[in-house]
Parts: sequence; C-alpha cells; structure tokens
Amino acid sequence: MNYLYGAFGPPCSISIDFADAETRKQASVKKENGQTIMVPLFLGQESVFGEVRIDPLPGKKVEHTGVKIELLGQIELYFDRGSFYDFTSLVRELDVPGEILERKTYPFEFSTVEMQYESYNGVNVRLRYILKVTISRSYATNIVEYKDFWVRNYSPQPEINNSIKMEVGIEDCLHIEFEYSKSKYHLKDVIVGKIYFLLVRIKIKHMELEIRRRESTGSGPNTYNESETLAKYEIMDGAPVRGESIPIRLFLSPYDLTPTYRNINNKFSVKYYLNLVLVDEEDRRYFKQQEITMYRAE
Repeated sequence: MNYLYGAFGPPCSISIDFADAETRKQASVKKENGQTIMVPLFLGQESVFGEVRIDPLPGKKVEHTGVKIELLGQIELYFDRGSFYDFTSLVRELDVPGEILERKTYPFEFSTVEMQYESYNGVNVRLRYILKVTISRSYATNIVEYKDFWVRNYSPQPEINNSIKMEVGIEDCLHIEFEYSKSKYHLKDVIVGKIYFLLVRIKIKHMELEIRRRESTGSGPNTYNESETLAKYEIMDGAPVRGESIPIRLFLSPYDLTPTYRNINNKFSVKYYLNLVLVDEEDRRYFKQQEITMYRAE
C-alpha cells in the first residue's frame, strides 16, 4: 500500500496553521455525522494570517506551476449538494513556478477581511469559511488542502425594542391576552411575559410556550421551509379561571440558538418564533405564533 500511495498519491503533504492558533478561541461545531469538532473562531473584519508548510515525501520532488492560498466564504444548499456559491474570494500567490525539493514555508496574511455573514450549519444549508491551498501542476492533478474556520459577528443592543401584545380568541369560548416585555433578544437573554385569561369557557388541560426556528432556502417555487422546535416550556398544567394571570420566564442560554438571518446572499433565511400552545381536554390544540428577532451580544 505504501508503494501504491507513493506512486499515485500526492508527492507532498500540506499543512495550514494560524499564527495565533494557541491563543485563539475555538468554536464547537457539529459535523453531519454528529461528531463535534473544534475550529478557530474569528470575528468579521479580523485579519487572518499564518503560514503554509509543504513537505515533499522522501525521495520526491514537487514540480508545480505556482502555489496560492485562497480565503473563501461559501454557501452550500443541500438540495444542490456539491455546488458552492462563493460570496467572498481572496487570493494570495505564494510561489512562482518551480520545484520543491525540501520543506518550504510560506507566510500569508489577509488583512481586515470583511466577513459579513456568520458561519452556519443548518438543516438544508451550510455557510462556511475556508482557507484553500492549491499547488498547480501541468501534467498531474492539482494538490489541494483545506482549513476550516468559524466566524461570528456581534450586534449592538437595539435602540428600539418594543413589547409584544397579542390576543388569542375563540368566539364566546376563549379570550386570552399575552404580553412579552420585548421583541428582540440576545442569545443568552430571558423571555419575560405574562398571560391573562379574560374568558375561559373551554377546559384547558395545559399550556406551553415553544421556541421554533424556521430555515428557508432557495427562492420562489423552489423555496424549502424547514421548521424545528428547539424548546418547550410548560406554562400551566390544569384549568385556568377567568381573571387569572400567569407569569412567563424562559431562559434562552440552554438552547442552541443563532441570530436571526435575513436573506443571506439571496440564498437563505433563519427566523425565530414564540409559539403559544393551548391543549384542551379533548386534545384539540390552539396556538398563536409571533416572530422574535435574535441577535448576538458581546
């Protein structure tokens, strides 16, 4: 096997290292197979720098027509798997055509890169940032190596953050008002609210508050919507009476939330909703849904 690898495999190994790898924060990222890996974490507008190391295998030389490194921001839609849409593409040439006979190291730097979108692994879409090193060759397959990194962006606290007031009603049977203290929440926030029972003529068995995420990909007739319930919080177990009010206090920090993403590069959106669910004694469900905005605070 070693002979075959030497004969048909690449004649060298490539490693990509960030200059501040030992001190840089890491992000925990779940892969498609369910495994969790740690990758370097960057913020938008940061500089990305480090070095590329090329090590020829013993007795091998690498003839090439140039070496380059690219910083790419890509979106992959799973119904169009394998097709990547580049929204960021920067290139640095590392070497002119020639031969590599022994280990060679190339420093690289991408200064204050505008990485306006956050990294995201969703149900039907993935947004990723990678470094890609390519050794171009005339008479053989190019040698390519990738290095993933993760991007997050912080948002300032919104200047306007109105409360939410809504009603749920079934004529002559049920009239409920609910109120949330605000409509925009950071990822570690607490949802605080209150529910008022103004008219109750059906027998409510229990009530719960759900946090739902809706991921939309594509556009027009090719739009795919995927909804998932991230949290269920039981507000009440038993029958309420007219005039009763019930407080709501739901902590967001235990849940795997992202900011709200609106029409990212015309490819996808991610929105969040509070869904109030009532279940009566005959297991009929009544619900009222309200969109909320999520943002990442420093």
